[in-house]
Amino acid sequence: MDQHTDVTFYLDPGLLQSAREGRHNFIGLVAKTVSDLGFRVFFTENSEHARQASIIRPGYALFHMDAPTHPRALTMRRSYFYPFWQIETSERRWDWTVALTAFKPQQVDEAEAQRFFGFWRKRLFPDADHVHVPKGPIYVPLQGLIRQHRSFQSCSPVDMISRTAQRFPKNKVFVTLHPNEAYAEADKGALQSLMAQHGNVDVSGRSMVDCLNACQMVVTQNSSVALAGFFFRKPAVLFAQIDFHHIAGNVPKDGEDRAFAAWRNSGGFEAYMWWFLQEMSINAGRPQEEVTMKIATVLRGHGWPI
Repeated sequence: MDQHTDVTFYLDPGLLQSAREGRHNFIGLVAKTVSDLGFRVFFTENSEHARQASIIRPGYALFHMDAPTHPRALTMRRSYFYPFWQIETSERRWDWTVALTAFKPQQVDEAEAQRFFGFWRKRLFPDADHVHVPKGPIYVPLQGLIRQHRSFQSCSPVDMISRTAQRFPKNKVFVTLHPNEAYAEADKGALQSLMAQHGNVDVSGRSMVDCLNACQMVVTQNSSVALAGFFFRKPAVLFAQIDFHHIAGNVPKDGEDRAFAAWRNSGGFEAYMWWFLQEMSINAGRPQEEVTMKIATVLRGHGWPI
């Protein structure tokens, strides 16, 4: 068979072993989709050298989270919650198809959206409380590099906290640190300075679920906590580019004043979560034939000869 019909998966060690043993549901479904269509499937260990070598290797490539290195390569990444996935031409979420597609709530079946929302809310966040908290705190979940203003951000995370605290002087601003980030002493010092400068800022050790239950809104750069907050029916204001921007206040697009003015009108959480996860992602938990058909459609849309 022509080697141009090869598809090679580049995977980190744990994922590689899982894929080779047939234990990874989504990778197995992608492999089945392409093999059923006449492609040969290979799994290999991921490394910078291997990704660069893929440029001259015949056939097609799938990377996990890493940037595609050539036009025949794509990247796959979980769409925040298991078992939802994306296959895209870029590792940057704000360049994904869903990010560039207009959300049209009027085209969503309301009853189906309600059913979907209720099922996944209960499964993912069984302790979620949906009581409206109009005078509650502002929840600011941090990520990394909090003193840096990166190209996809409207300002640094530290500046974001300060600006939010000034806008809501009568509200507590709960700031939480990302559990998987290592914060430098200078980062901790910057947060201490913020608390000294703004009496309403508090660096909190509360859990995400507790903060989402208590808050009236989420302000973040592009933390997935804001997307999780939609299951709590909590509005969000985003200071950075991301794929789930459609019903949030969008500072990069609209500026701070308009983004913060719009947040109280946020709604349609049920329709949005159905559209974002079920319509615009690949739900690997659906029946196999349905999933493989959707995978084939996505690969075809990205130019693969499927």
